[in-house]
Amino acid sequence: MSVESLTVLLERRFLESMEKKQWSVSMVLVVVSIFFVALNLRPAITGIGPLFNVLLESLHISNTKMSFLTSIPVFCMGLFAPFAVPLQRILGTKTAITFLIIILVLANGLRFLKESYVLLVVTSFAVGFAIALIGPILNAYIKKKFPNRFTTVVGIYSFGIGTGATLSAALTLPFYSRFHESWTIALGSWAILAIIALCIWVLAIQNQELLETSVLTKNEARNPWKNVRAWTILIYFGIQTSLFFSIMSWLAPILQAKGFSLVAASSMLTFLSIVQMIGNILVPILMEKWSSRISWLFSLSILGTIGFVLLWLGSGSLLWFAVLIIGIVLSGLFPIGLLLPLDEARNDEEANSWSSMVLSGGFMISSIIPILIGYCYDVTGNHTFTYMIFLILMMGITATTIMLKRK
Repeated sequence: MSVESLTVLLERRFLESMEKKQWSVSMVLVVVSIFFVALNLRPAITGIGPLFNVLLESLHISNTKMSFLTSIPVFCMGLFAPFAVPLQRILGTKTAITFLIIILVLANGLRFLKESYVLLVVTSFAVGFAIALIGPILNAYIKKKFPNRFTTVVGIYSFGIGTGATLSAALTLPFYSRFHESWTIALGSWAILAIIALCIWVLAIQNQELLETSVLTKNEARNPWKNVRAWTILIYFGIQTSLFFSIMSWLAPILQAKGFSLVAASSMLTFLSIVQMIGNILVPILMEKWSSRISWLFSLSILGTIGFVLLWLGSGSLLWFAVLIIGIVLSGLFPIGLLLPLDEARNDEEANSWSSMVLSGGFMISSIIPILIGYCYDVTGNHTFTYMIFLILMMGITATTIMLKRK
């Protein structure tokens, strides 16, 4: 081989290595952008909880009206999820996500303006609309962009959601105290996090080649609304989401009924959130090695049943153990719920349409169960039916797992 040929070969390999390095850095930046987008999918909702009594007194409204501030966005998350596919066809992935993050920036930022219940309702609606569409679009994007590592990336995505919820629950009240007890600043300050996510997202994908849904092979895509397996996944997602919202709403009252103080009950709720946050990233990583979704679901079903029985019958330190188990179970059920429609999808069109259907129906179901628990408690005055509902939901997880096992 001549010196000239050797030089050309070395230059070629050097350029290939540089391109590979550049690709790796680019992919890392994309994953970081997905994480920061996920961070913004809960604070506008979960930030209301810590200021519940403050808003109640400041706005002079009833508890029922206050409940709309959390129920409206959750319902919207289900109502508008099917519109993710047409929006992505019209705008494309890059522009659609950018547009929806801008809505989150405005929705949070408008809360700076004045102490108004109507303004909170309008911004809650806007938040629910944006979150509803971001979820399915990002799911399909992850499936397409990371075909061999999408389990891990979905784990990072779900970890971002959990982290955002934990941060808003933990920091909204300190923001309120720090800024002269102004709840408008405490709620509006989450717009800053959305602005950061917007900047990182635009920077990360500006040079990415995104194949838009409009040019995909749509004729081969199965309609999820006519597919029994898609409905089974929807029911599963609705059950696990119902468990999440129900336990987040009712764990503290349940523990107080068992004799815990408000501070102790709140501490256990925080502990549950932290366990879920850590599990949201660890479980998908473990799934890279043990990939059987069915085995995971059966294991989590058994573990969850044990956890809720301990919560019902246990006392003292056993309750901490029960909360730990429930946190682990919930942290595993959620990412699996995101992965199941992606596992079934044969192309990007299906990844988007199946995810939007599952998220749509699932979130609508999850807005019903916490209300049912509240009604049963109002009628009976105790939490016996609450525990029974939790165990029935775990049985539902087991039943849908058996159905999913049948090909």
